[in-house]
Amino acid sequence: DLQICQHRAPTCCTKKMEESYQAAVRRERTQSIQALNFELKYMIVGHITAFQEAFESLLRFAENRTSSLFETAYRPMAKEAAEPVKELFTDISLYILGAETTVESAVLRFFDSLFPLVYSRLINPGITDLSEDYTECLRLTRQDINPFGRYSKNMVTELSKSLWASRMLSQALSLGIEVINTTEHAALTKECSRALVRMQYCPHCQGLTLIRPCAGYCLNVMRGCLASVSELDAQWREYISTLEYLTNEMAASHDLEIALTGVRNSINEAILHAQLNGPQLSATVDKVCGQPKQQEGNLSPDNIVPVKEATEIQTFVMGHASLNNKRREFINYMKRSRTFYASIAERLCDGDLVMRDSSTCWNGEDVV
Repeated sequence: DLQICQHRAPTCCTKKMEESYQAAVRRERTQSIQALNFELKYMIVGHITAFQEAFESLLRFAENRTSSLFETAYRPMAKEAAEPVKELFTDISLYILGAETTVESAVLRFFDSLFPLVYSRLINPGITDLSEDYTECLRLTRQDINPFGRYSKNMVTELSKSLWASRMLSQALSLGIEVINTTEHAALTKECSRALVRMQYCPHCQGLTLIRPCAGYCLNVMRGCLASVSELDAQWREYISTLEYLTNEMAASHDLEIALTGVRNSINEAILHAQLNGPQLSATVDKVCGQPKQQEGNLSPDNIVPVKEATEIQTFVMGHASLNNKRREFINYMKRSRTFYASIAERLCDGDLVMRDSSTCWNGEDVV
């Protein structure tokens, strides 16, 4: 009653043993593919971790530098500006991790929150009544009167260019892991598991426990079994090319590190622009939002404080050169894995599975 290991000679197998062999080959195939995938997956997961750690430290550094701008140059509004700054960098982080948001909405939301503070603490520091309605009016007016000039748009442009590549790379790495996990658990067809039993275990039914499959025979069986997986070859090659493109984009002139550390300077320039145009802004705001209550006396001494750009940016960018090295190492490794899915059958037949240094091997029917 054997279904797979039928042979003219006497056999020591039963139908139940054939079923056990089918379960065994399915388990072994999954383990073999997992072993092949392990190094590739380890590299991608390692890079995701390294990228996220470097990115988080970069964000913290840029956020701290931006906060220190308000503490040193714009002290009257430093406490109130802390929350908008925190929100800006949280939004940037969420964007890179794939959230349904845009860099433009994050930056413009920040400037919407910043304008009431700049207006009431720097341009008109005598304002005492900053009601919710008046604050909201200032926020909405910001969109029409553009108090920060070209600097808010420039900041959107610079950040968008560099953060886009980072967002895409982050998503691409996660996709790579998903593809690898899916191929590990690809179900074997009934014909495939029968062919694997015939190749690996049918010799046992003849008492030939040491004989192994012939190399050519193994390749034919494996290619048949893994046809659906090897079809990923073209897409995998394209995927590697995309990773290469994204890592080159990240290392190009719109570098993530430079764009994020430049946020502080962009905000400073934007505030200076608003202060220099204070009288015109006040006249427009008075027409639109009305005149707020003022404290008596002049409370606006030297509001404009130039901020010196510290050399800490250079130090920081040099420190993050290691991130560029990691990207380079990673992409070089990934380029070597271009043929991963095309050569998977060869790699599975390349170990202890087949007979290499012997004149006899199993061809599916007999010892040859």
